[in-house]
Formats: sequence, C-alpha cells, structure tokens
Amino acid sequence: MSRKIIITEELLAPAAADTHICYQVCALYEDNRMVEATLQAADTESILHNIYVARVKNVAANLSAAFVEVAKGLLCYLPFENIKNPLFTKKNSKKRIAAGDELVVQIVKEAVKTKDAVATTDLSFPGECLVLTTADTSIGVSSKLRGEQRKQLRLLAQELKGDGPYGIIIRTNAAEKTEAQIRAEFLRLKAEYENLYLAAPSRTCYTCLRKERPFYEKMLLDTDKAKLEEAVTDCPQVLEQLRQNLPPGCCSLRLYQDSLLPLAKLYNIKGQVMDALKQRVWLKSGANILIQPTEALTVIDVNSGKNTARKDKPYNHYLINLEAAAEIARQLRLRNISGIIIVDFIDMDEDAWNATLLEQFRSHLKQDPVPARLAGMTKLGLVELTRKKIKKSLAEQLACV
Repeated sequence: MSRKIIITEELLAPAAADTHICYQVCALYEDNRMVEATLQAADTESILHNIYVARVKNVAANLSAAFVEVAKGLLCYLPFENIKNPLFTKKNSKKRIAAGDELVVQIVKEAVKTKDAVATTDLSFPGECLVLTTADTSIGVSSKLRGEQRKQLRLLAQELKGDGPYGIIIRTNAAEKTEAQIRAEFLRLKAEYENLYLAAPSRTCYTCLRKERPFYEKMLLDTDKAKLEEAVTDCPQVLEQLRQNLPPGCCSLRLYQDSLLPLAKLYNIKGQVMDALKQRVWLKSGANILIQPTEALTVIDVNSGKNTARKDKPYNHYLINLEAAAEIARQLRLRNISGIIIVDFIDMDEDAWNATLLEQFRSHLKQDPVPARLAGMTKLGLVELTRKKIKKSLAEQLACV
C-alpha cells in the first residue's frame, strides 16, 4: 500500500460563504485515496495542545467544572476530573480551585459550536516515539506494539523514568527507532518539561508557555512511519520548516515543483474534500452509505442502491455490509466524525455473518489513530460505536474562518 502525506494550499468555499478562502491542507493518502485530512484557513491559528498560564474566571460546582481564561475573553472549560497535579502560579484560597487562581493548563479539545474548548492540568509533551505526561505517572505502551519488542520498550521506559514525577507513553513509531534515538528524545522532552515548570511561576497570566507545532508537522510526527513513503509539499517555506524541526531521518521529504500541474490538482484535494462533505457515498458494488450528522449523534445507513445482483440475495447483502464496513471506517477518519455513531447495516439472518461483520469492522477501526470503541449490535440490528472527540470535524474546519 502506497502512503503519502500531501501538504499544500487550496481555495475552498466554506459553508454559507460567497467567496473562496485559501486553506492550508495536510492530507494522508493511501493508494491515492484521501483517508485523513486537516484544514486550516491560512490566516488563522489553532490553540489545540497549547499550554497557558490561565486565570480561573469562575467555578461552577453544579457542572463539576471551572471556567478559565487562557487569553482575555477566551474561556475554556476545565472539568474537576481534569485537575490532576495542578501547577498553580497564583493561589487565592485554600480551596481546591477558586476564582482568581492562576494555573498552568493545556488545551485538549477545540471549541465546537456552542461548546468552549476543554482544558486540563495534565500536561503532555509529545515526541515522535514518546510522550511525557505530568499527572499520570505510569508507563504506557501503544497497543499496536506486540511481543518481545513491547517488553523491551517497556523496560527501557521504566529505566528512563526512574523516580521522575512524570509518566511515559511509548508510541508506535518507537518500533522503528534505535535505543539511542529513544533516549535522545526522552532527554529532549524531559528538558522541555523541566524548563516549563521552572519558568511558569514567574510568568504572567495568559502567557503561552508552549505553542503546539503547526498542524501539518504534528500530523507527520503522529503518522506511523513504517508505512509512510514520503511527505510532499509545494511550499518551500514548509519544507524548510519541516527539515529544521523534524527529527533526523523522520521521513522522506520532497518539494513538488511542476508549475503546469499544481500539487492540489494532482491529488484532487478539492474534489476529495467536497466528496467528504456529501451525505451519500457510493461503493464500488453500486451500493451506498448515507451519513447524517445530528446534534446528538451521527446516523449511518447502508443501502443496496444500484447493486442489481439477483442470485443468492442474502449472501450479496453480507458482501455489501463487509464493503460498507471498510468504507465507513475510512469516512469516520476522513470526516473526523466523533461522539456516538449508529450504523444501520442491511439486515442479515445468519449469526455467523453478523459476527464476522463486527470482527471486520473492529479491525478496520483499529487502523484509525483516534480511539474508536465498537460497543456491539443491538436487538434491532443497529451497530453502536463511539469515537473520541479531539479536533473539529472536517465540515467544522471548513466552516470556521
């Protein structure tokens, strides 16, 4: 399977807008099909994963949360359960948290529609193969790492951690790194963590202590390098930034320079993004899936559509469902659909077919870097799952300018 990351710019029309706007686009392609994409208007910045000295605006005991300002007038939601090992730079009372307190927070979820961004005091310092955490001081290892390699990496993480007041998460990309490279990254992350903790008490409110990498740089770091062929961009400044900021040997980088065929046109960026905003997705068999987001959940319906196979109709429905399961997993990732998702596959009477369908669907969902949990099938034959909310959906990214 050929996998590439494409970083470019494209003119797209946001919802309810009369004019096109220039967006920076970072997209992951598998065999020339877009499977993941992040858009950002060229003149905007995200606060996701930034670390700030925030001021507590008020405490809402009935919501079990506080509201904190990370910039003047920019409120974030801080649930009590997210207040772990907090680093206060100013404390006004003996209460756990009170209005006027100042503390260090990190943004873990972007603002969506009427909901404020979500903050936490559990700070994380991510690298290519490790993540340092401040609240959870345990050792974690990616579930994609198996066998003896998993054991060896866990032992290495325990040695690196020692009695340090932080936790370490071993990422999937660690499998492709030498012990020396992992140690070097740990020392860099540890120094970043220590410098921030030393500097924070003397910084004023609203200071941004750590700014997240550009979204395309982070996406490149987070992608499994074992299967990544290259990253291609037609922007010299982006290429230079990646060469300066990415670890040596992170992945192959290439500047695209064909003026007759722009990179965005070569990979049909606009067409594939627009297709990802449509409700109906056609499958190769002639069947289709209908994706309908609502305020509370997303409903997906599988239909036989133009599929005209007449022989062995029950088995044909089984094949359509298997095809749909693979495409639904791709669409969830591409559209960045999160929260509660209900899928209405075509009804099948064979229990064995339903069991295989769920097994295959679960396998496809495991390819998604964002955690998705398949709950199972209800008595009505509806498949329930949830997908973690981290950033805005593709539709919301395009609408926010």
